[in-house]
Amino acid sequence: MARTGRPADRQVGSVQKAVAVLDTLAAAGQELGTNEIARRTGINASTTSRLLSTLAAAGLVAYEASTGRYALGIRILQLASAARETLDVRRLARPALEDLAAVSGETATLSVPGEHDVVTLDFVQSPQSVRSVAELGRNSVRHATAVGKVFLAHGGRPPEELTRYTEHTITDRAALDREIRAVGEHGWALSRSEREPDLTGVAVPVLDRDGVLVAILGVQGPSGRLDAGRAEDLVGTLRDHARTVASAF
Repeated sequence: MARTGRPADRQVGSVQKAVAVLDTLAAAGQELGTNEIARRTGINASTTSRLLSTLAAAGLVAYEASTGRYALGIRILQLASAARETLDVRRLARPALEDLAAVSGETATLSVPGEHDVVTLDFVQSPQSVRSVAELGRNSVRHATAVGKVFLAHGGRPPEELTRYTEHTITDRAALDREIRAVGEHGWALSRSEREPDLTGVAVPVLDRDGVLVAILGVQGPSGRLDAGRAEDLVGTLRDHARTVASAF
């Protein structure tokens, strides 16, 4: 049989059942007995018992002898940690960027936080002839871009010097503090002609299950098309895509 590199169409029934058991334990949030797991999954009790024995031997579920019940095992955490280390956020977010660019008509960006800065990892260019140009690897100015403000709202440090790029750049430390608090409260950031004249940006955080910032989704474009009202209208779509990307972490 030729190798295609794609998963086979046929699936293994016993593995599907094992996954159903794990999903049931995860959804329950508490220990469950064999019969209760069988009832919730629709798998007969004897098969459920064998599945639990196999999963327990692998450390994927834990058996509590005093209660005769099962819960998720420590190996689930180990596998989750390993998966997070190998996640390709660029691949995960690509469909979101494509949809954001199509819906907004503007340039959609994916940025990732570093220790001191936030960097553009990927983007989908606006289909318009007049458009904002993103650059891979470019640092977002922390105090003068929507992406940078999201970074600051989630623990990033502001620059030592608040450089003025336009007449709208926030250069007062107290004013920047107020702006960042508002970003944290509202869950999104806006920048209007603060980094470049006639450039508006809007951005939202992508947070993992622990509330840690793992990425930032943004849309940017000429202020004549992407005014404050239009930018705010895009927040819901940005948040929907941020939740989808975050669900993998």
